[in-house]
Amino acid sequence: MLHLIDTSRLDPWVPSSGHRQLVVSMFYPAWRGTGQPAPYMSLGEAQGFVQLRVPPGFGITPEEVASVQTQAFTAAKAAPGKFPLVVLSPGLQNPRATLTSLATDLASRGYVVALVGHPGEDSGEQLADGSISPCVTCGSGPELPSPPAIVANRGLDVKFVVDQLLGGHVWKLSHLIDGNRIGMAGHSIGGAAAAGAMEADPRIRAGVNMDGTFYPPVPAGALGGRAFMMLGKQSNHTVGGGDDSWDTTWADLGGYKRWFALAGASHMAFTDVTVLAQEAGIPLAGQTLDAMRGAGITRTYVAAFFDKTLKACPEPLLDGNSPAFPEVASQP
Repeated sequence: MLHLIDTSRLDPWVPSSGHRQLVVSMFYPAWRGTGQPAPYMSLGEAQGFVQLRVPPGFGITPEEVASVQTQAFTAAKAAPGKFPLVVLSPGLQNPRATLTSLATDLASRGYVVALVGHPGEDSGEQLADGSISPCVTCGSGPELPSPPAIVANRGLDVKFVVDQLLGGHVWKLSHLIDGNRIGMAGHSIGGAAAAGAMEADPRIRAGVNMDGTFYPPVPAGALGGRAFMMLGKQSNHTVGGGDDSWDTTWADLGGYKRWFALAGASHMAFTDVTVLAQEAGIPLAGQTLDAMRGAGITRTYVAAFFDKTLKACPEPLLDGNSPAFPEVASQP
């Protein structure tokens, strides 16, 4: 885990707290059987997650959330070579840990992954001093930061993280990163931020938006012909399905592009949240697809997209509908 401080700017949500702090979990290809099992999140982060994201009455404790078993290992021996870098950004109110299954899967396929926590925008990230960041953007009201402001700030967060990782000083395994092959994926507002970060940083060659409204729609030519994929729930992320920002952005994307809609999915189906909720017996509105199936589909399609765009691998899965995944409909 990395604790980074951007001394070039104050925290946008609580300027009185000082310079912008970021928390980044790093995942990388490693030798099997090395390292120790990594915690899903710290107890303090789990307390915030339960308080903000778990409905009352289900008896879920922070200790249970913190002890969720993952496929990640700390201090594992790195595999040799250089690998593409993928930056992941979670949805609003969701801590970075809720994209852990996607991060670990990408690492197992030969990617270095930087899973970014954006303090002030979720249920809580544990900062360098041990404190848990409050959720400044939670709730509703005109005094809260607007979605476009949050997207713009995440673009700055991601650019800073990439700068630091490529600088070779903040992470002892930075030599694993191939700085010429960088992608970004995000869920919800993190997906919108993937497009925003690409606009601001030409080093990011490919992006994925998982079920996020674009704030604002991506202008024509803004990505300079770079690759982009949109993966969303069928209920409103099909052509003409209700989220006009997807139709507008799709029309203006000039490079390699793909759009897929997942049947039976809720907004959280592209994260760990549905898996946790299904295990705990917590219903999610709109979720009829088995949570593990949905998570597997997400991992498969995101990996296929980055394999094609960052590794130049042929990926027929992306060419249209697949009999292996009848829940997924290619758009438009």
